[in-house]
Amino acid sequence: MSIKEMIQDHPHVGDDYNSELGEAVKHAMYAAAIINSCADACLAEENAGERAECIRRCLDASDACTAFYRMGSRRTGQNVIAIRAMGLATIVACEQCHALCSMHDDRHCKRCTQMCEEVIRDVKAALGRMKTED
Repeated sequence: MSIKEMIQDHPHVGDDYNSELGEAVKHAMYAAAIINSCADACLAEENAGERAECIRRCLDASDACTAFYRMGSRRTGQNVIAIRAMGLATIVACEQCHALCSMHDDRHCKRCTQMCEEVIRDVKAALGRMKTED
């Protein structure tokens, strides 16, 4: 099952399917879990106390991704302003998470950093397309 297919099959979408938004929703959904897992892995590191801010940024980014994918996957009605605002918040949260996780050499932080990059890229693309559709 694909979230992109689910969005595309919505009765209010039809030919108005925004493939960039579908991709951003998909990556935000995966990122919510991956970034949350990174926060937990950082808690298990010997220097967890020194990673408090990194863990906080991971949790913020995970929560922002969750909110974005939930709002972005709803296609009944229009709430473009709120989706854009949540997209911008997601970009900021993922940029902050990326900045701190990129300072660590752990495999989980490297995965988290990569996931943040994908979300940032895809949400920016989706928001760019939404601006031209209004």
